[in-house]
Amino acid sequence: MRTSALGQTGLQVPAVGFGGGPFGGFYGAFDEAEGIAAIHLAIEQGMNLIDTSPYYGGGRSEEVIGKGLAGGWRDRAILATKCGRIAKDRFDFSAAAIKASCETSLRLLGTDHVDILQAHDIEFEQDLDRVFDETFKALEDLKRQGKCRFIGMTGYPIGLLIRAIETCALDVVISYCHATLLDRTMLDRLEPVALRRGTGIINASPMSMGILTMAGPPEWHPAPQSVKDACRRAAAVCARHGADLSDLALQFPLSKTEIATTLVGVKDRAEVERNLAAARKPLNEALLAEVMAELHDVQGVCWPSGHWAAEG
Repeated sequence: MRTSALGQTGLQVPAVGFGGGPFGGFYGAFDEAEGIAAIHLAIEQGMNLIDTSPYYGGGRSEEVIGKGLAGGWRDRAILATKCGRIAKDRFDFSAAAIKASCETSLRLLGTDHVDILQAHDIEFEQDLDRVFDETFKALEDLKRQGKCRFIGMTGYPIGLLIRAIETCALDVVISYCHATLLDRTMLDRLEPVALRRGTGIINASPMSMGILTMAGPPEWHPAPQSVKDACRRAAAVCARHGADLSDLALQFPLSKTEIATTLVGVKDRAEVERNLAAARKPLNEALLAEVMAELHDVQGVCWPSGHWAAEG
């Protein structure tokens, strides 16, 4: 698998990373033993960036990944987790909470350090100055203590991530749903700032949290109805050609060499194999053009997240 430098961290990350959200039960039930087997297969195939969060199932995702990385697998993985987001409507970005969260994550993951630790979904904190001061300093302390090698922040609004990069000396950020068939603002707006500051970008959710799939979005998806309708039409185009919209959605960011890595949620070996197969295929430009025609009118449409309006 293609690997690329992640900003100035020195990490060489795979084009496709392993997202641990499904181990939190966000996308239905999963089998733990199968999930652990998926972790092993992914690492063997070079898909060795493993990302999780305490938010995913209240620590369940970290617990499963910790079991999967036992017995020598940890040394073969680039391990990333987060802090600050506890549950759907519970957040705590205080220094004490950040440090306590890190200790809990290390215990669940069965390791003495993670490679990347990030404040999770910072747009849900009303006092962003606190995030850029107290939270950031807590992350720096953990880095100095060797609890993590690199630090960052994550969020949906592109404008917020730009502000975070320009305000704090971040090694990494996660941007999700903004380098997709629906939205390219990560490439247009965020990447130039990150490049200038030496910050690595981890791209996530190429299927835009399940909306760019044949099954359509989960019930909780925050996109406007116009976006959901357009994605259903795009899925119908793919169906007529015997293709899968989710494969095309993954292939799109993978065709952009300026994107170092893209996280894809995985829960079993079949999904690992499917993502690897999609990554090996060349992008079908003719199909892409038909799909983009259906999505044209909703390009760049965003939704509110936390305390940020839908400006992206």
